[in-house]
Amino acid sequence: MTILDVLTIPKDDAIAFTFFTGYMAMLAASIFFFFERSRVSDKWKLSLLVSALITFIAAVHYYYMRDYYLATGENPTSLRYIDWTLTVPLMCVEFYLLTKAAGAKKSLLWKLILASVWMLVAGYIGEAFNPEGGSSTHSVLWGVLSTVGYVYILYAAWFGEVAQLAQKSDSAVVKQGVRTLAWFVLVGWAIYPIGYMCMPGGWLNTAFGWGSENVDLFYNIADAINKIGFGLVVYNIAITSTKSSQPAAA
Repeated sequence: MTILDVLTIPKDDAIAFTFFTGYMAMLAASIFFFFERSRVSDKWKLSLLVSALITFIAAVHYYYMRDYYLATGENPTSLRYIDWTLTVPLMCVEFYLLTKAAGAKKSLLWKLILASVWMLVAGYIGEAFNPEGGSSTHSVLWGVLSTVGYVYILYAAWFGEVAQLAQKSDSAVVKQGVRTLAWFVLVGWAIYPIGYMCMPGGWLNTAFGWGSENVDLFYNIADAINKIGFGLVVYNIAITSTKSSQPAAA
């Protein structure tokens, strides 16, 4: 197979299309977030930098995942989890940064990071080391273990420390922003289990025959929505808070 073959995207291949679209969208988002740092107050610059890093890391991985998929036609599972292991904890860091002014401690940061890593490691074991031919017992066991980490993050964002700190914040935009991010965790992150259950032995694979093509499609859509969406929410908080703190023109 030549380099030209690898870079050619078939017109009827929705997965290859979403790989390329995801790559371009996340690269554009990272550039946008990085340059917009100059328009926000100092306390929000780190939050926007983290948003830019999330989408940039994802864009780099999507560049390689696109070529891997076009060359092999297979789901680049390992590359995906390398991406997620870097970007998902950074998404959790955003919760800490947004609530730091309200008294968030580093212990919250580490709990969110550890929960996200647990979620990803268990998910990787369940997906990458699934016995040949598929095993519903294996995928369900590791899927349940992965869900424990997800549930902790979800609880923290809706009812736990993150939600409580957001409510104590003096900023209405921070309260609304944290609640919007909590919706991303509840709805946006829920797309990933759908892809997980499409792998051999998964419930959707067994019930409807959904296979690797559905895994890639669901994951690509979820990544674009969640990573770019997370960043846009943080950007809205930063730019709105900055504008509201500026003195009114005479």
